[in-house]
Amino acid sequence: MPEFQSLLGIEMDEAEIGDVLRDVGIGVLSMSADGVPYGVPLSFGYGGDDRLYFVFLDASAELRKEVYAEQASEASFTTFDINPDGSWRSVIVAGPLDRITIDEWDTARDAMADNAYRSNLFSEYELQENTNVWALEIQEQSGRAVGQ
Repeated sequence: MPEFQSLLGIEMDEAEIGDVLRDVGIGVLSMSADGVPYGVPLSFGYGGDDRLYFVFLDASAELRKEVYAEQASEASFTTFDINPDGSWRSVIVAGPLDRITIDEWDTARDAMADNAYRSNLFSEYELQENTNVWALEIQEQSGRAVGQ
């Protein structure tokens, strides 16, 4: 085995992937519209089920996140953490992205409260008042780790 092979990490199982999704709270949502890719760093909520939740705050005048989210047939989300000792974990999930319905408010709010990274902006918004909450249904997932 080549020396660099250990840098590629080992595959994580479903439970380990769930741990990363619960622990990290921030990552990059990647979407494509009309063949043009767009990746945006976002805080996310994960309740231990098959969905990630995102709140699109402070929408730009072009509504870029919303336009891409509405046009993307599938999205992917990447999250990772790196420790000072050089160990790391990363997870990529993919699936359809849809605006949530009113019956998902409580689940989304609980997921965001449990593990989403909170910026100063987040405290200015109440989740139930924000109609711009999206969920990515996890249909594919993979994860790798080094030194964990």
